[in-house]
Amino acid sequence: MTRIMLALTLLAAAAEAEAACIYPRAPDQIPDGAKATYEEMVAGQKAVQQFNADITAYNTCLDMEMQALETSGEHDETRLAELRAMQAKKNNAAVDEVQAVADRFNEQLRIFKARDKQD
Repeated sequence: MTRIMLALTLLAAAAEAEAACIYPRAPDQIPDGAKATYEEMVAGQKAVQQFNADITAYNTCLDMEMQALETSGEHDETRLAELRAMQAKKNNAAVDEVQAVADRFNEQLRIFKARDKQD
């Protein structure tokens, strides 16, 4: 019975930790550099910058959650290692996504600038 209670406690802690750090939403769309206006490109750049800031805040939240778990004394080192690995995967996935969004925007920005030079 004690193992069941421990498992339920761990699940509750994981669910609580999951709820605290909300993964930010990427911009709905990146402007098409072949058609976009200057204002649309500026708005797109601001959306990408905001997403980057949101991802940074998300990763900071993950770090704070991990610190709280480490200092709580509720988990043994094996469980903490598992939680650290999960946190690292979440962090890496978030960084990869923001990089992909920035890369897509930068490609469209190059198209926009090339189009601007032709005019």
